[in-house]
Amino acid sequence: ITMAEESLHERLSNPARPVFLLGDVPPGEGTPPHKCSEIANKFVSRSRMLAADGYIVYDIQDEPGRTDEKRPFPFRRVMDSSTHAALLANLSGRECLVYKCVADPNFETWLENNKTIGHTAINLVGRASSEGKYEGPTISEAMNIVEAKEDVHFGCVCIAERHTLEAAQQRGKTYPTEHVNMVRKIKAGAKWFISQAVYDAEPTIRLLKDYATLCKQKCIIPSKVVLTFAPVSRKKTMTFIKWLGVRVPIETEELILSAEKPIEKSIEYLCDVLREILSECAGVGVPLGISCESVSIFKSEIDGVHELFRRLQTIMLDSSGTPWKVQWVEVMPPAGKVGDDADDEGALVGFDPSEKVRTLLLGIVVGTATVSLGVILGGKGKHA
Repeated sequence: ITMAEESLHERLSNPARPVFLLGDVPPGEGTPPHKCSEIANKFVSRSRMLAADGYIVYDIQDEPGRTDEKRPFPFRRVMDSSTHAALLANLSGRECLVYKCVADPNFETWLENNKTIGHTAINLVGRASSEGKYEGPTISEAMNIVEAKEDVHFGCVCIAERHTLEAAQQRGKTYPTEHVNMVRKIKAGAKWFISQAVYDAEPTIRLLKDYATLCKQKCIIPSKVVLTFAPVSRKKTMTFIKWLGVRVPIETEELILSAEKPIEKSIEYLCDVLREILSECAGVGVPLGISCESVSIFKSEIDGVHELFRRLQTIMLDSSGTPWKVQWVEVMPPAGKVGDDADDEGALVGFDPSEKVRTLLLGIVVGTATVSLGVILGGKGKHA
């Protein structure tokens, strides 16, 4: 199999190459089907010129147990992540990594529906807090359920903020243990990890180094870690980033928000963060990837995501020391299939392989091997 033929879950699992993803949030719950299509098409049209391997579609939860602090933005329920992901995949020809919170009493039913739609890569997210009562499986139980399924592959989140000495002390431990959690999840079947948004390089560097060391001790090949970055242009978004649990040094917040153009300063700062991580972790043996997202609907921050994506991708590819270039290719949308007994909402996301929907997509050539950042399908029913 060539790199151009790899599915998204194979690219995420492949330690020999980086992966580049772009995040999106589904429309609000109850949005009319035609409006959902318009929203998905707008996202695809705006992101088409980015050389992305695929999209991340988040599963947004209220998370009342996360913190006692007031949520900066009011919570709004959104449509199912797998449904929105199917729309994006059918419009773009790019596969999606579908997030799913395990605190769902209908988790196994969701998993079967997700598979029927045609998604093969999901990212499991645990409960917001260990306190309180939650329905659905625990993260360990959910991993066991997914691992037993055929043609479905999963990754998990990793949170560098848990891997600080302060966090360890709060939990009554002498040293942080997020790297131990990651190895435990690898043994349970996790093929990759997606980080929380990074605004402080030090905890991420510590985590990657400890993770690499433990993997060597256990004779385990490290699963890829995709580092997430989200630009900020205003105080309200910065407050929300911190509410989500992201560690933002005080001096960093002041540097960005006091700048004449905060979004540009944020992008510049995050590029420096990636350079520091790559420099400090060079040679440790952990394969890396990049994901970019906007945590708001503010236009300058959405535009900033695209610029940040291009710059971070350049930095990561340049760090490999291998020549690369960008080229475009024509692709067919993934051949997802909705079952005959699907309801009308499900039929909305079904894809008819006879419809030759073509889009422009960018690819990357690394050395003499083509790394297609679209899914090139030559036949019917690849995901059926």
